[in-house]
Amino acid sequence: MPSARTHAYETRLTWTGNLGSGTDSYRSYRRTHEVEADGPPPLAGSSDPHFRGDADRWNPEQLLLAALSQCHMLAYLHLCAVNGVVVTAYTDRASGTMEETGDGGGHFTRALLRPRVEVASGAMAEKAAALHEDAHRLCFIAASVNFPVEHEPVVTAGQE
Repeated sequence: MPSARTHAYETRLTWTGNLGSGTDSYRSYRRTHEVEADGPPPLAGSSDPHFRGDADRWNPEQLLLAALSQCHMLAYLHLCAVNGVVVTAYTDRASGTMEETGDGGGHFTRALLRPRVEVASGAMAEKAAALHEDAHRLCFIAASVNFPVEHEPVVTAGQE
């Protein structure tokens, strides 16, 4: 039996929204921040506009949904590659629902991934559709959340 491997990740977060008086009041500061890690460019973040954030910056809820979509795609492409399914195009229009609680908190209640996959041959379509379940099981992010992550995949065949 193989031993478990541990992977560590680090990010850096810097709040950039001090307008001069810090968090003197709920309306006295911006929710803007930058997320950094070694390698990629900084990511401009804020809160959702419903919580006084900036719509032109990524918010944590969008990032969580994007992580679920990315992880599923990466697991799926791997499974296709090792199972002889040639994917020629992949898109996803993911959506998620978050519910606020009376104490000012909240939680996601559901995420829905809608992958649209094109495979090289119609003979691959059935296997390609089935591999979405395995990808969900292997996705590190989906395995880490406490709400349902559902899938509505569509598989089409390219020019044969």
